[in-house]
Amino acid sequence: MDLGIAGRRALVCAGSKGLGRGCAEALAREGVHVTITARGKEALEATAAAIRAAGGKIATVAGDITTPEGRAAALAACRDPDILINNAGGPPPGEFRDWTIEDWMKALNANMLTAIELIKATIDPMIARKWGRIVNITSGSVKAPIPILGLSNGARTGLTGFCAGLARQVAKDGISVNGLLPGPFDTDRLRSSMAFEAKKLGRPVEEVAKERAAHNPSRRFGTAEEFGAACAFLCSVHAGYITGQNLLMDGGAINSSI
Repeated sequence: MDLGIAGRRALVCAGSKGLGRGCAEALAREGVHVTITARGKEALEATAAAIRAAGGKIATVAGDITTPEGRAAALAACRDPDILINNAGGPPPGEFRDWTIEDWMKALNANMLTAIELIKATIDPMIARKWGRIVNITSGSVKAPIPILGLSNGARTGLTGFCAGLARQVAKDGISVNGLLPGPFDTDRLRSSMAFEAKKLGRPVEEVAKERAAHNPSRRFGTAEEFGAACAFLCSVHAGYITGQNLLMDGGAINSSI
């Protein structure tokens, strides 16, 4: 299927690894001019090299997207993107009694306010062009909170609520705003979470990983490639009537009828 987005411009945040990289690769395969940003320059350039080798058009910006300077640099490199993929690493797991107000502010900045700032910076040109796609990579915890990830639960749910209202305001302008909610994908984030759990339980991390995968209805973890494909479809010309939605990708882990 031709997604109809060749020649469009996309900004993919945290695009050097994991799910962000999966999205960048999928968009580049569709002929999108992709700009990826991340803090680690080495990983960023390695991802860019792989995408170029596959024939994709890619630019890189090393920086912290959660800072004003990082956002300014990313937007200078990718002016007026047609597609915005908001993505940022989640806050650490833990016990809510241990979290300070500074911990909460850091989580809110990274996983709610940064995305809103990027949307604010890019939405008006999209409205003027009568076309745009915004995809927020959040978490399955938006639908089913994860007890040890309280900081993430709170911040990402706040972004989801904001975008639910925004999506209905800009749909008439040819813009869709959706969330992609990953469950257990084989990424650094999942491995970190399993390491935390294994340490807490005093068990080998390999044992915890095998057990987690076995408990998923699909009996496996997801891949960045299939996540990226779903993201690319949401950005396509075929998905313009899908907006204000939160697509859960978790192999059926969350037992729900909606």
